[in-house]
Amino acid sequence: MSVSNKKKIAGGAEAIILAGGSGARMGAEKQYLPLAGRPMIEWTVEAFTSSGLFSKVILALGPENLKKYGPAWEKAGVKTAPAGATRTESLRNAFKLVSPGAGLVAVHDGARPLVDAPLIKACLEKAAEAGAAVPAVPLKDTVKKVSPGGEVFESTPERSSLLAVQTPQCYRREVISAILDAAGSGKDYSDESQVLEKLGIKAAVVRSTFRNIKVTTPEDLIIAEAFMKDEKTVAARSKVQLSRTGFGYDIHRLVEGRPLVLGGIKIEHTKGLLGHSDGDVVLHSICDALLGSISAGEIGVYFPPTDLTLMGISSVVIAEKTLEILVSKKARIINIDATIVAEEPKLKPHYENIRNSVAKIFKMDHADVSIKAKSREGLGDIGHGEAMVCYASVSVLK
Repeated sequence: MSVSNKKKIAGGAEAIILAGGSGARMGAEKQYLPLAGRPMIEWTVEAFTSSGLFSKVILALGPENLKKYGPAWEKAGVKTAPAGATRTESLRNAFKLVSPGAGLVAVHDGARPLVDAPLIKACLEKAAEAGAAVPAVPLKDTVKKVSPGGEVFESTPERSSLLAVQTPQCYRREVISAILDAAGSGKDYSDESQVLEKLGIKAAVVRSTFRNIKVTTPEDLIIAEAFMKDEKTVAARSKVQLSRTGFGYDIHRLVEGRPLVLGGIKIEHTKGLLGHSDGDVVLHSICDALLGSISAGEIGVYFPPTDLTLMGISSVVIAEKTLEILVSKKARIINIDATIVAEEPKLKPHYENIRNSVAKIFKMDHADVSIKAKSREGLGDIGHGEAMVCYASVSVLK
């Protein structure tokens, strides 16, 4: 990470994003509300992962979201931590994952999806100089102090001396550690800089913009959506990879006089699969699942059965084309799970050969491929040995 020439901090920077709020004022869990076609939290995290300023990004999530989305975030390279009952406890849990050698720590609200790299960098640089830095904007409205019961106004503070603070609030590692020690347990703070006053540390002001909005109410979401429709805002961010799933299915009739090919492996049997290609139901179902995971159609789009030049084509060629499409979409396969349904031949002895072949074809680790088979107990065309089916489920990062 690069900081200003005036003060350089060893150890680089790491970021904590707090996304464990209940969204009571929003009426729903705001972090996963859709914004410009994606969950809001994706935009927030992406601003940090794509900035090039951080060696680690840590996301604090509530229990349900941690269970549901945590594995996908981890696979995308984002560390996750359990959110606590309060903001301070969430920060405390996430801070445990900060590397001991980290020099600077940024703390950001998960509901501020419009933060940009220049603001983050400015906050880090100021924190390197002053120990702490907080972004802020001037107040637009007159602010008044009310009586204890809220019935009447008591006074009007001088607006020129007041600023509305935002995040990311950035600190040297030792400063945020001191903040958490001073905060103690059981008490919550709306932001960490409140505790600085106890420590006698004055945070540097970083002038921000009104675009760095915090989405708290339904009206805020409308405003954020309007900002996100700015094509420059959307295009300026490189999408963080998240896990996507795909499902594939294929069936072919078993006939005499055809070789039986499954997963690119020829298996000795009296019948083979009838098809425009070699009829490899395993590779066909896997390819369809992979294409589906990136919303790229199915293999018939790229290898139409009306094209006679493709007659008898090896399904390995279809798999290679599928891999090319995944690469063009910047997608990477995480795992493949395929289930063959056939009455004959018995496929258990061939599991490992098919598994090894599929792993090699799709350039994967053997451990990330699962192949198994089931029978139809004599029921239907499959149970009578007249057809074979394969179902495939895949996960990819895109």
